[in-house]
Amino acid sequence: MSRVVLTGATGLIGRHLAAALAARGDEPILLSRRSQLVAGIPTLRWDPEIEPIPARAVAGARAIVNLAGEPIGAGRWNSGQRRRIRESRETTTRRCVDALGGAGPRVLVSASAVGYYGSTEAPVDELSPPGDDFLATTCVRWEEIAKRGADRARVVSVRTGIVLARDGGVLPRLVQVTRLGAAGPLGSGRQWMSWIHVDDHVAVLLAGIDDDELSGPVNAVAPEPVRQRDFARVLARLEHRPSLLPTPAAVLRLVLGQMADLVLLGQRVVPSVLAARGSLWRFPTLGPALGDLVAEPTAAELVRPSR
Repeated sequence: MSRVVLTGATGLIGRHLAAALAARGDEPILLSRRSQLVAGIPTLRWDPEIEPIPARAVAGARAIVNLAGEPIGAGRWNSGQRRRIRESRETTTRRCVDALGGAGPRVLVSASAVGYYGSTEAPVDELSPPGDDFLATTCVRWEEIAKRGADRARVVSVRTGIVLARDGGVLPRLVQVTRLGAAGPLGSGRQWMSWIHVDDHVAVLLAGIDDDELSGPVNAVAPEPVRQRDFARVLARLEHRPSLLPTPAAVLRLVLGQMADLVLLGQRVVPSVLAARGSLWRFPTLGPALGDLVAEPTAAELVRPSR
């Protein structure tokens, strides 16, 4: 049994990871600003803005998994929201790095995102350079801070794609829109979606904890990204709804401001590190992944990505 400290435990991925750690017999130490139960486990109150990670949390711990950060989909990206997105990630990651080494954890699995690459049409992998937009520069800084712990611990930066889950994230909202018959392409629909089933994402995080050979950046995405229009078509087919009317990019930008970049600018991300390690995906293709997560699964309905 290993003791694993988890920040961001109340978020979508944190909840699933906490349950998985407990199920395999580990002892998850869940840090949160509020006292609550996550997967039946009480959280330990901790505010990274005012205090280091409590010594009692990291004592005897093998690893820290750092998933904390202001949600990037929470409100328009005005200057205040951009500052909160950056500072929440930087502050928590510094606290995690400070807790490494000595009698503390020897592994840091720290979240990042495929936004690191900016918008891409050509395939990119872990060796590709970063982009220069807001999300890319945020991810670069995030990872730079995590790497400061590399002299005391093995550091893995998990560049997460679009996580598909039935209990949170983007998918429930997309299902709701689809059932209303408004599941057409967003903008041109040609932008790439680099996605991953939540169970496979948890498997990536567990590999980051367990595999002593795994370090540096890791793209946590399925091996087959898809165009957004193809994603919309497969989801509409599973829900027995049409996928016809597009939502113009101008409308999305009017409603969402700069945050519209999340759906209009895509990344075609290749998980080269995970592929070299050996397959861990239960859901490498979109049809079965969505079929597992929506009400009426038809796993045979695969999608062939547009070229």
